[in-house]
Amino acid sequence: MPRLILLAAILAVARLGATEPALDLNLQFFRDLAETRNYTLGQPVGAQLTADGRTVLFLRGGPRDPVLRLYEFDVATGTERELLTPARLLGSTEEELSIEEKARRERARVSLKGFTRFDLSEDGRRLLVTLSGRLYVVNRDDLAVTALPGRNWIDPRFSPDGTAVAAVSGGELHVIELATNTVQAVTTGASDAITHGVAEFVAQEEMDRTRGYWWSPDSQWLAYQRNDESAVEIRYMADAFHPEQPPVKFRYPRAGTANVAVQLGVVARAGGTTRWIAWDAAQYPYLARVAWSEPGAPLCLLVQNRIQQEQILFAADPATGVTRELLREGDPAWLDLDRKHMPLWLAGGREFIWTSESRGTWQVELRAAGGELVRVLTPPEFIYKGVIHAYDSAGSLYVSGGTDPRETHVWRFPLAGGPGFALTRERGMHGATMARNGTVMIHTYSLLDGRTGSEVLDANGRRLATLPSRAEIPTQVPRVEVTRTSGGPRQFNASIVRPRDFASGRKYPVILDVYAGPHITVVSSSARSYLTSQWIADQGYIVVRLDGRGTPYRGREWQRAVRGNLIDIALEDQVAGLEALGAMYPELDLGRVGVTGWSFGGYFAAMAVARRPDFFRAGMAGAPVATWENYDTYYTERYLGLPQDNPEAYRVSNVVTYADQLTRPLLLIHGMTDDNVYYQHTLQLADAYFRAGRTYELLPQLATHMTSDPRMKLRQQQRIMEFFNRHLQDRN
Repeated sequence: MPRLILLAAILAVARLGATEPALDLNLQFFRDLAETRNYTLGQPVGAQLTADGRTVLFLRGGPRDPVLRLYEFDVATGTERELLTPARLLGSTEEELSIEEKARRERARVSLKGFTRFDLSEDGRRLLVTLSGRLYVVNRDDLAVTALPGRNWIDPRFSPDGTAVAAVSGGELHVIELATNTVQAVTTGASDAITHGVAEFVAQEEMDRTRGYWWSPDSQWLAYQRNDESAVEIRYMADAFHPEQPPVKFRYPRAGTANVAVQLGVVARAGGTTRWIAWDAAQYPYLARVAWSEPGAPLCLLVQNRIQQEQILFAADPATGVTRELLREGDPAWLDLDRKHMPLWLAGGREFIWTSESRGTWQVELRAAGGELVRVLTPPEFIYKGVIHAYDSAGSLYVSGGTDPRETHVWRFPLAGGPGFALTRERGMHGATMARNGTVMIHTYSLLDGRTGSEVLDANGRRLATLPSRAEIPTQVPRVEVTRTSGGPRQFNASIVRPRDFASGRKYPVILDVYAGPHITVVSSSARSYLTSQWIADQGYIVVRLDGRGTPYRGREWQRAVRGNLIDIALEDQVAGLEALGAMYPELDLGRVGVTGWSFGGYFAAMAVARRPDFFRAGMAGAPVATWENYDTYYTERYLGLPQDNPEAYRVSNVVTYADQLTRPLLLIHGMTDDNVYYQHTLQLADAYFRAGRTYELLPQLATHMTSDPRMKLRQQQRIMEFFNRHLQDRN
């Protein structure tokens, strides 16, 4: 008889209180991981330099406190000053978030509290923070705090001249004049289906675009998007712990159904008539990027067609709404967006930086104001990961990337053309943000030897200061080997984490920690990213990660090999990579392989145990996308097309198609309030298994897509390891 093991969600929220028995060292290690957020709590967050590069503003909590406070750091003296705390504004009152703000934080994967972001005026004199939907302006000189009128504000931003703040409330874009502390709504007509000034769901979740409005460089105008969601399907999210409360309504554009209808308009700072920007929105419905930040440069918009195989960059005349084409690109599979928003205009609007994959790999280009190519700035063998800053006064372009996809470094290239120079060299993951004047940068790093930190460097990479951290230091550095497979037609980047008490000559069961989907790599040269893997390995496993085809940083053809089928090549490569590693490292027992993953990784894990039971003995699928026709339009249609046009692509890519093939143990975990991968996916999969007479285990949780609560994370991981221990720690 088929059986369903349903574990009550209350298990996932069991308290770790003083009355609980003492944890063993292994569980204590993971609880420390959970409570410190992998030892990131207490590190500077969202650090920004003032335009002159003299001061760093940042947020920071305590080593086990997720409530962020506002600080400043003087680069020259190395002194730190606390500017503002949430307690100063709220006292003992708990922070309250609107449904809209909770949704925005979920899209941005923000789980911290207090001041989760801030805006800095261009002159560096004032800061803008949000707390419980209220806005506050902080003067750096005297620390005076001014509460701005209104409530339930989202996405507040200073005007470039610092005299006003724009923000959205009730679906309308408003301007708050700081001299008079008065509020003016510059849009009208918001309703249940109409909103202004906010990025729609797919822009936030899939395009890395969180903004829905943009100040003009002279601070006199605002470009904003109008969203008409009236044709978008409605979904309802209920709280199973509180059935007396009505469900919350969401509009979710699933594959093949209607998207939000987006327009881009321009309105005066004081309000008035909106001038609508003209383009063929029926043919190019996606407003992917908007840029309007440099004096002398035009308002630009990048639009894409529905299947993301064509895109056009337009320059728009705000006074008339007329657009002119700057450049056009196409790809027979799909066009990826650079996560660093392009175009980036140089001073005066004479030229702009653009990035393109049209030559088979991402490269940075310099283009004339009319869109003509001036020169390519990065060579094809350079692995581009993002533009940091273009400092045209010094003729320099700063980018992140390098020569190894497993590492990220800060590089400088001359705008005049020529070879680049690496400013960071230690093996690991490096990032940077620069002051507007291009003379100073904030350098963040997480290295393979376990060191992490934030420091201030000059434009040549010389250290000027170290930003103070309050984070705890892990007691142990993960025992990780970052490698490549050998043999066969392809090589895969891979990592291996062994137990600390590893014994040579012994065979260990293997757990594949997997994602295997587009846009994300899991193999990196940051030891801190393997802390959970080490916790798993110390329980008698070897933990492996692999990046196969479909993942970025290996060129266009490597990534686009998965077009029309999201599982077959991914599954082939993960198995081939494991087999190659098994030949290299005899301690890997490929007769005892488990697979664990979340989101796309959960999808892969569910597929792996059903499709390759000869190789995978057990799997944990967290928040899996089981049926792609129920995932969002922008992500799904990029790889599979529209379901009405490509039904076979959806059939072969859906887990439910293979439900009757499940013969290996499978644990499903899913948050019941997940508004990204809806709980519907796991319920559909569980129902298909049940009807096919297949055995599985199900752990529902009172959580969204990602779990941040330390108690839930510990209980979740305990449950996962108990599952793998039952099925992998013996050969019976």
